[in-house]
This record gives sequence, structure tokens and C-alpha cells, in this order.
Amino acid sequence: MKDVLEEIVAHKRIEVEEQKKRRPINEICRLLERKTVEARSLKSALENSDSGIIAEFKRRSPSKGWINACADVKPIAQSYEVNGATALSVLSDKRFFGGTAPDVETAASVTHLPVLRKEFIIDEYQIYETKLLGANAILLIAAAISKEECRRFTAIAKELRLEVLLELHDEKETDYISSHPLIGINNRNLGTFVTHAERSFQMTRILPKEALWVSESGISSPTTVRELREAGYRGFLIGGNFMKTVNPGASLGAFVRELKKDF
Repeated sequence: MKDVLEEIVAHKRIEVEEQKKRRPINEICRLLERKTVEARSLKSALENSDSGIIAEFKRRSPSKGWINACADVKPIAQSYEVNGATALSVLSDKRFFGGTAPDVETAASVTHLPVLRKEFIIDEYQIYETKLLGANAILLIAAAISKEECRRFTAIAKELRLEVLLELHDEKETDYISSHPLIGINNRNLGTFVTHAERSFQMTRILPKEALWVSESGISSPTTVRELREAGYRGFLIGGNFMKTVNPGASLGAFVRELKKDF
């Protein structure tokens, strides 16, 4: 089977070079000098949340195709907030996930929740762009970058006051961990896009206890969230389970109510 991540990263490199031509990084830096981004900590929000749900906005995925092609980020982000989301994750990749950079900007402007820009970060340009969009955190995928790039991108994010969610997939990637306070375990294999929630449980034995753990993808029931919480996780990134419904926010609300029955 073709390696989907490899295909995504190859296209992303071309895409970023085109973006640089349209709007050079020095222009983004000039705009950042005049922009104030409200401080919202993803880590703090998850530490102080009963549910810990990071509700994701996405229109499609490489494995399932279109999930919600006509989804409007503004009402869905607002509905997620009203219905108990701890934070938001917004896909900005267009070709593979149907997202846009303005989706991130809109979500940050119409809610008071921390916003994670879900993107395949392979160039520092994207980090500065993320700050300009008003997001509060970026995703760094170990499988998509080198360890040196991970260190450099993390340092740049820190300078810009952006939090970093470091995403791992297996034991071989744990050498990417340094002082990252937020570590995500993606239950989806980014080569095949096959999902197994068991991956998060398997990784608990080697994750640093001082970090805050986030389980990503393949979560569809409150029971799984309870079990993951008992295993040590405090964040749960859920997207497709809500986005495939007519009213994603209402679906989140029902999920949260079921989850809290045992609290």
C-alpha cells in the first residue's frame, strides 16, 4: 500500500514553496508585529478539564474521503464550545483533508477555546503563519520531520508563544521526546491510515510521566475515553466521530454527557 504520509509531505513541500512566493516570510513577520493573539493554553485547559476532549473540525480524510464536505467552521466551532469541548483542533490541509488556513483563523476568532492548528509542519514558515492565524498550538509529527527539525521548530514555536503537541506513532519515535510537555499518540498509522486505539495503551509504558498525554484518532465511545483516562491520558482528540453527523456540536454534547455519568 502506498505510504500516505510520504505523499502528503511531498505535496506539502511544493505547497509551502508556492505560499512563500505569494507571501514571503518577512511580510508575515511584519504583520505579526502589529497582531496580538489572545493567550490560551492547550495544556492548562486539558489539565483543568473533566472531559479533556479536543473536538476536531475536518471535512475529509485520505482513508474515508469526504466526511462533511459542506461543513462551515464558524457554527461548528461555536457549537463545539457550547457543548463542552475543552479545545479545538482545525485541519488546514486542503488537498487531503479539505481544510484551509482561514478555517483556523475563523475558529480562533469566534471561540474562547485554545486552538490547535492540525497541519503537516515541514517548514518554519508554517509556524509563523500559524501564529498569524491566531492559533495557540501547533502539531509536530515525528514521522514527518527529522529530530533536528523537531528541535528547531519547537524552539521557534516557543519564541512565538505557541505550544507544541508532539505526535508519536510507535516506540521508535520516542527519541524525539526532550522536554515536550504535550505528547500525542496517534492511533492511526500514517502510512496506511489504519486505526487501532490500542496503540495509545501500548505506549503508556514508555511515555514520560511528567508530560500530558493526548490520545488521537479512532476514539468513538465514552468507554474508550474512560479507559484511556485511567491509563494516564488527559486529552482525547476526536473528529470524524462528530463530523460525520448532521450536527457535530450536538453529537459532542451527547458524548460529553455520557462521559460524565461516572464523574
